[in-house]
Amino acid sequence: MGNLIRIPQAVNFMPLFRVDKILNYLNYSLFPPLCALCGEPGRHGLDLCGLCQSEFPPCPQAMDMAAGSVLAGFTYAEPVAGLIQAFKFHDDLGAGRLLARLASTALAGSTPQALIPVPLHISRLRQRGFNQALELARYWGRCRGIPVLPKALIRTRATRIQSSLPAPERRTNVTGAFQVSGALPAYVALVDDVVTTGSTSAEAAQALRLAGAERVDVWCLARVV
Repeated sequence: MGNLIRIPQAVNFMPLFRVDKILNYLNYSLFPPLCALCGEPGRHGLDLCGLCQSEFPPCPQAMDMAAGSVLAGFTYAEPVAGLIQAFKFHDDLGAGRLLARLASTALAGSTPQALIPVPLHISRLRQRGFNQALELARYWGRCRGIPVLPKALIRTRATRIQSSLPAPERRTNVTGAFQVSGALPAYVALVDDVVTTGSTSAEAAQALRLAGAERVDVWCLARVV
């Protein structure tokens, strides 16, 4: 048999968590975060400076809905609105992650068994390239250890863009547009980027309740008040 290579007992390998800390330190030192709004150095590891963060609109109070609550990180106003537009329509996933991280505090009181993103119709998904609600659900799911059910809710037909419609037409625009696939836990949270009139989330939540969910909260980045 060949000679065995023995490692002296005195040799101590650096624990992996220490390696991670060193790599994070080097990354922060070489590539410090810059504010996504003004370009100044970020703060607390965020791509946001303290001055710009102080201009963020406050978190609105949770809004009650049938068998659940709507929880939002911010009121829909600048500069949050601009970051959401960049995330949603200009593929700025960094803006989405920044907002999701900051909004997490407002969602702490909700403890669903699963997260369900509001789906896009396949035609809209092909046009946009990603579903912003799914990206948010994945981020919050990882942070909270909550499973994400990306295929639990299906949009059965293409609908007009809600933001282009007056409030009375928004509910009829999405009536019957959602269908549930598979079994659901008793308590779920529907995830979307913005809640305006609540028409989309109300219709989707109703489909989930009819399929067996007892409580449906809505998690979103911002809500129009």
